[in-house]
Amino acid sequence: MVRDEQRVAVIDIGSNSTRLLVADVEDGRVRPVERRSTVTRLGRGVDLSGQLAAEAIEAACAAVDPYVATLQELGAEKVDAIATSAVRDATNGGAFVAELRERFALSARVLDGEEEARLTYLGASSETSPEVPTLVIDIGGGSTELVVGVGPDVEWHVSLQAGVVRHTERHLRHDPPTTVGLEALAADLRGLIGAAAEEAPRAEAGIAVAGTPTSLAAIELELEPYDPLRVHGHVLELRSIQRMLSRLAAAPLRQRREIPGLHADRAPTIVAGVVTLVEVMRAFGLERITVSEHDILYGTAIALSEST
Repeated sequence: MVRDEQRVAVIDIGSNSTRLLVADVEDGRVRPVERRSTVTRLGRGVDLSGQLAAEAIEAACAAVDPYVATLQELGAEKVDAIATSAVRDATNGGAFVAELRERFALSARVLDGEEEARLTYLGASSETSPEVPTLVIDIGGGSTELVVGVGPDVEWHVSLQAGVVRHTERHLRHDPPTTVGLEALAADLRGLIGAAAEEAPRAEAGIAVAGTPTSLAAIELELEPYDPLRVHGHVLELRSIQRMLSRLAAAPLRQRREIPGLHADRAPTIVAGVVTLVEVMRAFGLERITVSEHDILYGTAIALSEST
């Protein structure tokens, strides 16, 4: 049954970035009207303290404020706000959700790992349904979702306590990162990812979403400014990713901020993200992955359009 087009809005309050999608959705197809992203690092310090920091909360709220105004101006008929790892893990996550409701009349849902994986796969598979078992990789600020599916169906998923903010804070304390720090980071991730991969079905292809793979695609293509149409569908080879990792890890932060294609705000955490991607690809035996702009924002928009 073909559904009428609806204009929906999704605010994704993640551990590293706070994002907005306003889109027209019809019969499971998403047509973006407005898309924005602000690096807020809401998850900073959560791994150590177990709490969202006051300044991180303010940074997230400062991003949400204009988003709410924008979705109202654009006439969104339905609105969904989702929060993921940092809010899920923090002891004051409930207080943050209450603050969003009080300040913006925004009822944010804190997703569990299963729902996060389902919506991520729904978004990644919305344009082209995978014909072979496909691993969808979503590297976030506080967690990493790995999902294997075929067609519209999720066969297996896991949410790992591995994220670019979390693992940068754990291991990469020097600028540029030391060899010891990089080796400890890789070993930590290898243990988490390897244990998960042993339980997973075999994947014949891979799709990677979110800031790490899109940044790598933009770096490889030397995109200035960023062009989502060129990034979406770009294929990254493992060998190329490893070369970019060497370049990124060797550069001090001030130089990483200047690399064409890499947004300056992603420079502090990109190394942990790339190490995570490399370890996932190795564990699942993937020599290449396809980069997708269709992530949990798309999946949530589709689910929202189908809700009553």
